[in-house]
Amino acid sequence: MDSTKGETDILYLNEDDMIEAGVLDAGRCVDVMEETMGLLSDGDCLMGGPNHDAHGLMLFFPKESPIPGFPLNDSADRRFIAMPAYLGGRFYKAGVKWYGSNGRNKSRGLPRSILMFMLNDVETGMPLAYMSANLLSAMRTGAMPGLAVRKLARPDSEVLTILGPGVIGKANYLAVMSQMKNIKTVMIKGSSPESKSAKKFVDFIHKHTPQIKDIHICATMEEAIRPADIVVEAISCKEGEWPEYKAEWFKPGVTFICTNAFNMEYRSIVDMRKVVDNLGMFVNYADEDDEGYDENGNRDHTGCMGEDFVYMSRDGLLDLDTVDQLGDIVRGKKPGRKSDDEMILVSIEGIPIEDVAWGCECYEQALKKGIGTKLKLWDQPKAL
Repeated sequence: MDSTKGETDILYLNEDDMIEAGVLDAGRCVDVMEETMGLLSDGDCLMGGPNHDAHGLMLFFPKESPIPGFPLNDSADRRFIAMPAYLGGRFYKAGVKWYGSNGRNKSRGLPRSILMFMLNDVETGMPLAYMSANLLSAMRTGAMPGLAVRKLARPDSEVLTILGPGVIGKANYLAVMSQMKNIKTVMIKGSSPESKSAKKFVDFIHKHTPQIKDIHICATMEEAIRPADIVVEAISCKEGEWPEYKAEWFKPGVTFICTNAFNMEYRSIVDMRKVVDNLGMFVNYADEDDEGYDENGNRDHTGCMGEDFVYMSRDGLLDLDTVDQLGDIVRGKKPGRKSDDEMILVSIEGIPIEDVAWGCECYEQALKKGIGTKLKLWDQPKAL
């Protein structure tokens, strides 16, 4: 459909349509994320916020209100987020992901987060597609660690550690495994060795990568991390209860990719290489949070690896210019892995141009395959 020719149908893609359109193709999603990060490096994109690099606009509820029945922040991750962006290159589309979340949804038989995505023609503003976005969002999130290992991990990596065996952990696993053909061992760390999610993850590994026979559910972080060539984190935890890592657990040559929760002693990571998806976003986080210091004069932790890098620079522990961006590595402006022993920390938070890119790819595949339901916007636009 080309909205510049007067067409006014919107393509609606439900979850089954998205699967048929290829939303679960992890390897292809990594390819598309590489294109996306290259365009970010080129500056051929726009996001929200005053510097056009914001994660999105958050709508948080108060913890209490004098208004009867007013929605309260009384469960895990209760919020709404609008994540708008424009992406150039071959995509040349705008879009927005609308994200609603409530920790009580599980008791209602619903996912904690429910997401939809709108894709728009950038010239006319016409909506082109409206699509179910839970799988879209999970796969583009997982594809970024896949891109990170493509560019930064040792090709001979054999041991992969998954911290947090939930939905995003599964997406991370599929993307990493699409890139790393020498993985022989998978270490899993869930909330406990008996956790249902960890055991389900073993079944997931058997289903999607039956060649992997050496699988370990670990009792501690240290046990999971010490043998790893690649560590990918996607842990769900309460605010302020960040998992703590020790530098001595990581072996030379490791690639540690953090997508959610992080806490390491700042001075212990000064000499490790640092890579992020979008440095400006982490600077924004640091400005907004303005984390202070504890009673001993030590900077408080944020739970966000990239934001911690910014605070380290402000405390004189590193030069922010030494923090590389993944898109600059894609474009060859910065090198990939420099040596077999180089220890690399990668902070991936997710940015809305990724949704536009993968949403656009799924939309184009749906058009080619005749997938989806057309929704009529109007026969003729009406105005007062």
